[in-house]
Amino acid sequence: MLLTAILLGFMGSLHCIGMCGPIAFMLPVERNNPIKKFGQILLYHTGRLLAYGLIGLLFGLLGKGLYVFGLQQKLSIGIGVLMIVLVLIPTRTLTNYNLSKPVYRWISKVKTRLGKELQKKTADTFLTIGILNGFLPCGLVYMAVFGAVAMGDIAKGSVFMILFGMGTIPLMTTAIYFSSFLKGGVKKRVQKLIPVFIIAMGILFILRGLGLGIPYVSPEPVSALVSSQIECHP
Repeated sequence: MLLTAILLGFMGSLHCIGMCGPIAFMLPVERNNPIKKFGQILLYHTGRLLAYGLIGLLFGLLGKGLYVFGLQQKLSIGIGVLMIVLVLIPTRTLTNYNLSKPVYRWISKVKTRLGKELQKKTADTFLTIGILNGFLPCGLVYMAVFGAVAMGDIAKGSVFMILFGMGTIPLMTTAIYFSSFLKGGVKKRVQKLIPVFIIAMGILFILRGLGLGIPYVSPEPVSALVSSQIECHP
């Protein structure tokens, strides 16, 4: 399941470029110093990964709480179904129920702080921009958060989100260096594949929750394994 985090990040990178690309393009990097520029971009990505890791930590804690109450399998199935439903629902319908409305004031503060940081060139600026960027709301991040919750573990939830962030790095970095490289037909074709991949990911979560005994894909519940061992050794 952790592999899907990297794939989700990589496949969704073009969406990230559309949402976070303007921030990446406006990074106050040293254009005439390749080594310094690389270090600044690295700090920016490190900040994003720190933000994603913290988000994964918090939602992994939520998943662990649900796991303690024996709801992990139902949660995994529910998240899988929700992923598929959200992809199939028309975008116009979703915009009528914007989930970001309750936190608009907080988002506004983040954007204001981002604007101030983009005018600086100190070493910590790029780390701060990355962290703030990571906390901006994004539909793809919401999908990754569902995955972090389904992990049912604090550490795994954090790792899931960090791997998701790492998956976005290659194309995000390419966008910073070559802003026109990802335009045109290639971008449109890859964007069409994102919903297909999310549906496939949702199916994996459903299979995981069903506990069909398929290695790596749908392992049996721990309780079932324990009971079978008890029966074999009276």
